Amino acid sequence: MDTTERARLIRAGDRRALARAITLVESARPDHRAEALALLDALRSGPQALRIGLSGTPGVGKSTFIEAFGLMLTAQGLKVAVLAVDPSSARSGGSILGDKTRMERLSRDPNAFIRPSPSQSQLGGVARRTREAVALCEAAGFDIVLVETVGVGQSETVVAELSDLFVLLLAPAGGDELQGVKRGIMEMADLILVNKADGDLKAAAMRTVADYAGALHLLRRRPQDPEGFPKALPVSALADEGLTQAWDEIQTLVAWRKAHGHWDRTRATQARHWFQEEVRQGLLAALTREPQKGLMTSLGDRVAAGDLTPEAAATRMLELLGRGR
Repeated sequence: MDTTERARLIRAGDRRALARAITLVESARPDHRAEALALLDALRSGPQALRIGLSGTPGVGKSTFIEAFGLMLTAQGLKVAVLAVDPSSARSGGSILGDKTRMERLSRDPNAFIRPSPSQSQLGGVARRTREAVALCEAAGFDIVLVETVGVGQSETVVAELSDLFVLLLAPAGGDELQGVKRGIMEMADLILVNKADGDLKAAAMRTVADYAGALHLLRRRPQDPEGFPKALPVSALADEGLTQAWDEIQTLVAWRKAHGHWDRTRATQARHWFQEEVRQGLLAALTREPQKGLMTSLGDRVAAGDLTPEAAATRMLELLGRGR
């Protein structure tokens, strides 16, 4: 199938063509990479979906929340794509867990598309090509793309760089103590949702919401935040409570950012970031091929032996790369 036909099918909303295209962008084969780049170029102009990054502490019920939230959105006639990044084996680089088995009702919804992606052992567990998968889902006409992280390491930072807004999902904390959430992750959050606000945990959830609302107020107010944001809200994915309010707050935030130019500026900044990231990845890949690989090994051996400083060796390597050797 040629690129033009593949692009036509994706724009027409063909799910099989979309799934195959995502497989194509995830492939490391050089011929597949060339096809993927041509396809992405053919699809670069088109509608923009709302990209929502979602992370959460272990056991918070991310999959339950995504399914309940996704079903609420599809019931409104919206098309929702979920790019769920699974825990992967560092040896195989493949997916262990199938998100479709964790989101069975959503996976059967005709207005939803769920795609677990292998992490390929990248820092933070986020698939390197997730950004390209997001672009493909946008081209296929999805209104909302949810990107779930594994919730460890620096994956949140990566997802924040490809999302329009970042949602942090937390569980009710014991007593009035804040959970051990890194300040940097909290500072990235546009919305904090405390899940499991039902039954015996409802009171604890409300206390946690109050604690985080106070912490957010003390942390900062960013230029891209209207008055009152970021917010902390209680939700119950199990009882379908608080989901509509969360969606209303998201829409309010998006509308304000678009009206004040923050949306376009953020998208432009992210595009520049990913251009630079692709250059970095390309340079690193070049170092794994001969003759650069041999030079790297040789210089590394000299550094290990104490004959060269790391700085001098790196300068030498970069000079050689600059001359195209």
